[in-house]
Formats: sequence, C-alpha cells, structure tokens
Amino acid sequence: MPDQRNMLDQTKMTAPIPAVGAAGEQSENNKTNDIIPKDRKNNNSLHTLSMTELYDTTYPPKAAIIDGLLYPGTYLLAGAPKVGKSFLVAQLAYHISTGQALWDYPVHKSTVLYLALEDDYKRLQDRMFRMFGVDCTEELHFATCAKQIGNGLEDQLELFLKEHPDTRLVIVDTLQKVREVSGDAYSYSGDYEIVGKLKQFADKYGICLLLVHHTRKQPANDKFEMISGTTGLLGCADGAFLLQKERGASLNATMDIVGRDQGEQKLYLVRDRERLIWELDHAESEVCEVPPDPILEKVHGWLDAEWTGTATELVQILNLEMKPNAFTRYLNVNTGRLENEYGIVYQNARTHSGRIVSLKRIQPSP
Repeated sequence: MPDQRNMLDQTKMTAPIPAVGAAGEQSENNKTNDIIPKDRKNNNSLHTLSMTELYDTTYPPKAAIIDGLLYPGTYLLAGAPKVGKSFLVAQLAYHISTGQALWDYPVHKSTVLYLALEDDYKRLQDRMFRMFGVDCTEELHFATCAKQIGNGLEDQLELFLKEHPDTRLVIVDTLQKVREVSGDAYSYSGDYEIVGKLKQFADKYGICLLLVHHTRKQPANDKFEMISGTTGLLGCADGAFLLQKERGASLNATMDIVGRDQGEQKLYLVRDRERLIWELDHAESEVCEVPPDPILEKVHGWLDAEWTGTATELVQILNLEMKPNAFTRYLNVNTGRLENEYGIVYQNARTHSGRIVSLKRIQPSP
C-alpha cells in the first residue's frame, strides 16, 4: 500500500484544519468562515449551500474561554450602578489571563484586554491590589480611553490583536463610552446595529467581546428586558449576564446567564467584604452536559498519537456500521467537539487516490 502520509503531504488539502496555537485556536487565515464558494460569488444572485455541501465542509472549532460560562462572541454584562460589575469583570480578566479556575468553571488561559473607560490607572491599581494583592500577570492589559465604534475603535482593537495574537477576551467597560450618539441611537435598529458591528469584529477574530452595560430601574416580566436600551442589544448579542443584588443583602447577588452556546443558568454569588471579589455560593441550574458520543468515544479510545488513512480503513478499524462518506461527514460536523472534548485534531484531504483522513492527538491519550 502506498505511504498515505507522503500522499497527504504532497497533495492539496480540500478542507484544511489549521495548526492549533497556544490558545487552542486555529489560524485566522485558514478558517472556513465563508460558506459561499468564491467561484459562485455574484452580486446579482442568491448564493446558497446545499445540505450535502454543508456537511462536506469542515469549520473551525469554537473553543470555550471559560467552560460552560463564556465563549467567543459578543456578550452583555448588565447591572445597576455600583452593584459590582467592574469588580466582576476584573475578576474574569484576572482569572483568564492567569489560567486559574473561576469558581467551579475551568478556564483557558489567554491574553485579556480590559478597556476600563470609567476609571483611571490609579483606581485600577488600587482595585486590582485589593482583589489580588501583588500577584501580577503580563497577560492582562488595561486602557482607560479608546475611540468610538465606527470611528477608530475597531482599528485600535485590530492593532492590539496583531501585537497580542493570543488575546481571546476584550472587556469594554462600559458600552456607553464607545457608542456613537446619534438621533436614533436608542432605537431598536440603532441598538442592533451597534452590537452588530462589535459582533462582526468578534466573529472575525474568534474572540469574546464582553460589554458592560446598565439596567433600568423599572421592573420587567422578563429579567433581561431590564437591560437599558431596546431589545435590539440582546437580540444581536450572543448572550448576556444579568447581575442583581438580593434585597436587603448588600453582599449577596444573583447572576442570570443566557446564551447561544450555553444553557440558562442562575448563579448565587457572595461578595467578600475585604477583597470585594465575588464567590460562588451555589448554582440553581447546572450546566447542561451533552452525553458522550459513541462514535467519537471509539475514536478517542483507539487513537494513540496520530493516524492517516482512508475513511474506509478507519471505518473497518473501528468496526462501524457506516458508509465511509457518511463517516467522513459525521467527523466534519463534529470537528469542534472532537478537538474541544477529546483533544483530537481532524483533517479531511483529497489525494490522487481519494480522500484521506488524518487524526492527531493534542492531549494525552486515555
């Protein structure tokens, strides 16, 4: 049998999976985000993708920043003035930049940019010292002024990301400081557009943009309708955190969480009186866990370090009752889960003799 590894090296990849970097992310240049084939683009036609083409495409994994809590995308963190929002996001920033677990949630270490636009550096110094002492990190960066959305902010963030390519979280404290004021700034379309611009930026670079915002005093049937502004803000965002103090208990608060990439949760928090950090008392709803996938479990249990061959060979090795093309599509769809949960990078390549599957373990085998 020909050496499949050499064949793989000498042929053109039809659905490349970029190399994994320090943060577990793939090279931006090779991400398959544009689902419209370039040779089909025409300004006068409606571009579509068939279900078969959809399944035949491999998309880069969307790795968590904090497992079960925070993912790439654009999120709102809203609460009343002086409720402790800035202390909470400072805590998030510190834990992510140091890689320390936050409460019961595993953290993936990365560089963090914190735009503390309502503070000065002395106040930040005092706050961080009170919360964390002198345990510093080079991976957490602060700025106290920035340009507005659509008027230079995106360029500033883009330059920072080029200088710090392992950045996965940017905190904007507060949203009001970077939004352009116009006649329809507080209309649904205005709110949707402002978050939409930030979401487009976050999705382009695979980062999380966490926007600190305020709530209204008026009660609402849906708690998240208390977020100041119109529903256009949450309608465009990928999720939201709503921080509220419990009545009559200044050190106790609840945080309701909703998002596209995690189940709804309600966390009961207690604020440390001395350090002013938030501690988790308990969670009302546990993170929704997806049951193990029997096919991915077989791949995980069998693979030692790396393997290259045809889908037909792999189906036979794993003793699966699946057609090779169906198995390939199954792996295409589950590329992210295979990498994030099982630590295996998957590639699907076309060679002169047919399609070749490549599997490489990036975490220790079981």
